[in-house]
Amino acid sequence: MDEMMGALDRTQMFERDSMLHAAGSGLAVRLAQDSADIEAAQKLRWDVFRSELGANLFHSGALDIDPYDAVCDHLLVEDFSAGTLQVVGTYRLLRQSVAQQRSGFYSAGEYDLSPLADGAGELLELGRSCVAAGYRNAATIQLLWRGIAQYLEDNQISMMFGCGSFHGTDPAQHADTLSYLHHHHLAPPALRVRALEDRFVEMAQLPHGSYDPRQVMRKLPPLIKAYLRVGAMVGDGAVVDHEFNTTDVFIVMPTSAIAQRYRDRFVAAA
Repeated sequence: MDEMMGALDRTQMFERDSMLHAAGSGLAVRLAQDSADIEAAQKLRWDVFRSELGANLFHSGALDIDPYDAVCDHLLVEDFSAGTLQVVGTYRLLRQSVAQQRSGFYSAGEYDLSPLADGAGELLELGRSCVAAGYRNAATIQLLWRGIAQYLEDNQISMMFGCGSFHGTDPAQHADTLSYLHHHHLAPPALRVRALEDRFVEMAQLPHGSYDPRQVMRKLPPLIKAYLRVGAMVGDGAVVDHEFNTTDVFIVMPTSAIAQRYRDRFVAAA
């Protein structure tokens, strides 16, 4: 587990006595500090991705494990209201400086990330986001975002990116939402990451104007909707991920453009 904790040694961490709390909720957010913390995140991921959403995960011990866990930081939301800590939300965070020393970014298996390579400052890949059933509410989500906001500040992150997912592996079932994202939120050419050619699925499946944007917005997954509200843009092309039983879209968020909005919404209310 020494390698697993290596990434944590290279970044500032929220100490247990200085966790970010949501007043009156019994919840707090911090970074994982040891292998037991990371295993708790892996167990939550298994429960959500495999047991609830039908991902094709076959690891022993009912844990969602992959090699990137060893080099990522893991953000945890914990419920301590019952007297014992329970991890109820998590995000996996991979900084560019760490990825370059290891196996690169996880999402490079789906997308050509070269448009992001020449940007100034540190990149941050967000992944493996999930929240336990019963905790999918504003308090939990805002704590995750407050934790990310603190992480951005601590590590001078200039841009965040990752994949947002639709449940299921048939893109045609999401034709209106994929088309809406492509028509209304496509990243400019300088930031327009494109799906790898052998995995590329056209997002603009319906003509512009053939759907009601207001109805489509209501159908978007909550996480993608939250990204859009803080200024996110999407890449070109969706990708079907059979392992996780999802259809993925690439999300990019330049923090320089949204930093104040981010801070006002998720940090000032702390």
